[in-house]
Amino acid sequence: MDSQRRIFLQRAARIVSLAAAGSVLSGSSASAATRLNGNGYPFALGVASGSPLPDAVVLWTRICYDPLQAAATPAIALNVRWEVAEDEAFRRIAAKGQTTATPALAHSVHVDVAGLAPGRWYWYRFIFGDAVSPVGRTRTAPEPGSMPASLKLAVASCQHWEFGAYAAHRHIAAAAPDLVAFLGDYIYEWGPYQLQHPSRAMRTHESFSLDEYRARYAQYKSDQDLQGAHLAAPWIVTWDDHEVANDYGNDRDELLTPTFLQRRAAAYQAFYEHMPLRLLPLGRRGFVDMRIYQRYDWGRLARFHVLDDRQYRAYHACARPGRGGSNSVTTRNCPDLRKPGRSMLGEEQQRWLQTGLDTSPARWNILAQQTLMAQASQVPILRPGDERIWTDGWDGYPLARQHLLDALRSSKASNPLVLSGDVHTFYATELSRNAMRPTGKDNPVLATEFCGTSITSSSRPQARTEQYVAMNPHIRYGRSDKRGYMLMEITPEKTTTLFQGLENVRDSASGIATLARFTVRDGKAGLQS
Repeated sequence: MDSQRRIFLQRAARIVSLAAAGSVLSGSSASAATRLNGNGYPFALGVASGSPLPDAVVLWTRICYDPLQAAATPAIALNVRWEVAEDEAFRRIAAKGQTTATPALAHSVHVDVAGLAPGRWYWYRFIFGDAVSPVGRTRTAPEPGSMPASLKLAVASCQHWEFGAYAAHRHIAAAAPDLVAFLGDYIYEWGPYQLQHPSRAMRTHESFSLDEYRARYAQYKSDQDLQGAHLAAPWIVTWDDHEVANDYGNDRDELLTPTFLQRRAAAYQAFYEHMPLRLLPLGRRGFVDMRIYQRYDWGRLARFHVLDDRQYRAYHACARPGRGGSNSVTTRNCPDLRKPGRSMLGEEQQRWLQTGLDTSPARWNILAQQTLMAQASQVPILRPGDERIWTDGWDGYPLARQHLLDALRSSKASNPLVLSGDVHTFYATELSRNAMRPTGKDNPVLATEFCGTSITSSSRPQARTEQYVAMNPHIRYGRSDKRGYMLMEITPEKTTTLFQGLENVRDSASGIATLARFTVRDGKAGLQS
């Protein structure tokens, strides 16, 4: 880590601590704005940046004094100033302005700052009354057509509040990545409202309304380690199921609730309100149909195809009687699995992906998506049809997976990498069209997949995961007993992926270690450990 990054991270940690204590960071007298809620600190949820383009980046904050009383902020529009600088001391201001935090969007702020220089770091802050936010560090994507020497990428997912501390985010910040990709389950829809990570999980206070989802995000974003990871670099994000409800698919939840679309719309709006996300135009139904899939180029080094495999998928095959959601089934006993037209991405998104692959100039084509793509049978496979699979993942949509792999092959997109989350396990896999046969000349590797474990969410025993690896030839590595994240170094010549595992997920001061290291070389699909 260079000295400038180290100094920034040390100062960021100090500023976040002051924010947590409710300090007003500038001004000796509180203005009327700062007095709105007992002279509290209005940036209790921190700041963030994301969706980087070569000339623009989105800055985010939310005016919120008390994460456990998030709805107490007065229901009036609030004027918030913002600044972007070329230096941490804010001597060289690159852009500044004023925006309005409205109660209609929970007093969240999204500033799409344009006119920035490509491929460089910036510092940013918000000002409300006499209160100054923590200083965040962000960067723009490299200039189109350029070939950056490297990209350091952190990849994370699944951070259930009740299952541990967010030490992994502290280590993400310390790694000083250029970019963070978060692949879903930023919140979980249930749990007690408290600002400490409890010693055990309690299923209480499930979210259904917009205010309830907003409160859940406020709880999660109060965590200082999570705030620190947002301060360190811009994020690109997608969602999975728990931002709405467990195992939902399309417009259907597990209980087949007739009003589920109302709940989904509330959850989608709350997601936008709390993410540094560039919102694409909403349709006539507003947040009911919010588009999340987007594309980001990092010069000619990498193209990120950020996917949504929740909103447009076909309903789960062979669900339990009277239920929606997932099931574990034997493939020969569930012929619906292979019904033509059962999509995971939906036709429009699939066409969009095909176009992005066909036209990609990038050395590495990275599919940032939610869940494990490789086949993962839960029992030994002696003959086709023996597979016992979980229907919520790509195994539940085998023809859609085949369609996607065919798109990779026909596009001739360079060096496809699939990034996955959801299953709370580190996996390194090689994807080919026929998962039942060894890879080789007649069954070539089409893409390499790296699946990250969870930040906190629990998983199965390691002995069971080792059985999965032994039963599924395309899974080369599996580790489920550790929580953490993935750290990737992408260069024109190779991509190196580190599986970073915490010593103790319950300890906010936990150390971390590299559990495994894999390399994929340019022009040679497949893993080298």
